[in-house]
Amino acid sequence: MDQRVSLITLGVKDVETLSAFYDALGWERVETQDGVVAYDLIGQTLGLYPLDALAKDIGIPVDQLGHGAATLGCNVSQKEHVAQVLDQVPAAGGTVLKPAADVFWGGHHGYFSDPEGHIWEVAFNPFSPLGPKGEFRWNGYT
Repeated sequence: MDQRVSLITLGVKDVETLSAFYDALGWERVETQDGVVAYDLIGQTLGLYPLDALAKDIGIPVDQLGHGAATLGCNVSQKEHVAQVLDQVPAAGGTVLKPAADVFWGGHHGYFSDPEGHIWEVAFNPFSPLGPKGEFRWNGYT
């Protein structure tokens, strides 16, 4: 298996509400089949898929999908951009969980949840500068 993530699929209760949230953050949808909403990212895609349909596709009951302790991350190129992103979240329908703050390891970050509770970290990492298209690599691009 190649060392990469191509598609992140979030099983969601209300596709329209959640897609409206990401639309309000300025994300642009791509053309998809009925029932799926997708946003192309840098090298990946984020998909929103009805929770019941996801469970059926996998072949398990919805209650077995659970909610793992996971976060999605979005790194930004400048420290002040963390607060700028978090400032958009309440008006879009999400909740800021942790305001922008310096981190013990030298970075700056904050957390928010979308309307269904998927948690995002927005971070500036001065040790991992983003590539020319905004792509992230742990130790940056040199």
